[in-house]
Amino acid sequence: MAYSALISLGAQPPAAVTSSSTKFLRRHVATPSPTFRKHILISTPRKFRRPSATVFSDAVVQDAGATALVVSGAYALVSIFDNLTRRSIIEQDYFFWHPGQFSADVFILDSTSTGARYFASLVPSINCLRLVINGLSLASDEGLVKSVTREGKPEELLKGPLYYVLVLIFCAIVFWRESPVGMISLAMMCGGDGIADIMGRRFGSLKIPYNQQKSLAGSLSMFLFGFLVSVGMLYYYTVLGFIQLDWMWTIERVAFVSFVATFVESLPTTGSVDDNISVPLASMLTAILVFGY
Repeated sequence: MAYSALISLGAQPPAAVTSSSTKFLRRHVATPSPTFRKHILISTPRKFRRPSATVFSDAVVQDAGATALVVSGAYALVSIFDNLTRRSIIEQDYFFWHPGQFSADVFILDSTSTGARYFASLVPSINCLRLVINGLSLASDEGLVKSVTREGKPEELLKGPLYYVLVLIFCAIVFWRESPVGMISLAMMCGGDGIADIMGRRFGSLKIPYNQQKSLAGSLSMFLFGFLVSVGMLYYYTVLGFIQLDWMWTIERVAFVSFVATFVESLPTTGSVDDNISVPLASMLTAILVFGY
């Protein structure tokens, strides 16, 4: 065995070893693996190599560029509906403000850098600042007030709309893409509750017995769209390789979370607890319970 190791490592066999013996050893003794060679041949310790500063700078530039594009797109989308509302081309509708905020986390969450979550949170943070400034009447934006409030009062910006962007910031920083909890919570608030509002206004003649301010059409729409957007987001990040899920198991649990969030939204608690707090909170707690993280 000692001779075979020497032969495999390239050393000359002793003179006592015959030519036939050498051939036998070469035929029947496996060549040591690269790992084996590494442990035998390396005699000096390897130096610790820190990640290049170029890697960090490239990641920052990429995330900053993505953030700038999403900020521009989100602001343009919201501004379009602000102007349409100001000109009375469309009626005041809070739903249209949802996609502009939600797009930040959908398109930046696929970055691979460790700081991407903070870049993603910048988009709703900018809108958070905008809401506070206009809500405190430090500036006046009639289109913003009309498009995202129900009664057209600036102080309303410091309630539901502000809670909305705060939840977006929280989910981006805390849950990021490591957990389905944040994705489902955002989907139920943005997709489910958002569509429930517009469908309830348009087709909400049949009211829920225990809450005459909510409609059956709105609740059914919230459950359906919240479920579909949740599954869509989870599938999106599964394809990207960020999470792995058993889909039959996942679909059942997403449906349960959607049901709980829809039920909470339908309760007559709007006067005391805003939907933009109760819906994502119920979604988070239920998702943590059923997914286990």
